[in-house]
Amino acid sequence: MLENRLNITSSPELAKAEEKISKKKAIELFETGFLDALPVGRFEALQAIHQYLFGDIYDFAGKVRTENIAKGSFRFAPVMYLHAALQNIDAMSQSTFDEIIEKYVEMNIAHPFREGNGRSTRIWLDCMLKQQLGMVVDWSLVDKEDYLLAMERSPVRDIEIKHILKAALTDKIHDRELYMKGIDHSYYYEGYQAFLTEQL
Repeated sequence: MLENRLNITSSPELAKAEEKISKKKAIELFETGFLDALPVGRFEALQAIHQYLFGDIYDFAGKVRTENIAKGSFRFAPVMYLHAALQNIDAMSQSTFDEIIEKYVEMNIAHPFREGNGRSTRIWLDCMLKQQLGMVVDWSLVDKEDYLLAMERSPVRDIEIKHILKAALTDKIHDRELYMKGIDHSYYYEGYQAFLTEQL
């Protein structure tokens, strides 16, 4: 059970409140032009997105985690190497589709926040795709099980996630409903529960 600003002590209740609040904040991100003012592809932008989505819920919103975390048997970047990893990701090129997805994969391995990495990073990914290619991912075309398995394997083989996301690209970059598919709680939450996130 994560400590939260809502003083909720029930995990299902927190999940429901988090979904409602983060979706509302995600719509604001899209409609206010907040995303357009961020340095695309930089960790600074991801921090701002995370803070905006979860700042009303968690004290750690937008802050680099201070504990080691894992999903199942996969361990994300250790805290002692996390800041160096984020600097390296900032320096990565993002001029082609392949480079953008490679950067996305590395940020997923870093998993810089205690919670809410997936939603924030999908918005961050779409910002890069939108700026560089004039495209975004239509997440409704992405099978969540295929996506989660491909992301799990991506540190050693990223060809699967590249194939899955490339097949779902669209030029509907101003479609709010399509944008919200990447933040849809039902999209990631069931799959997320398949992996038990544990504090090491």
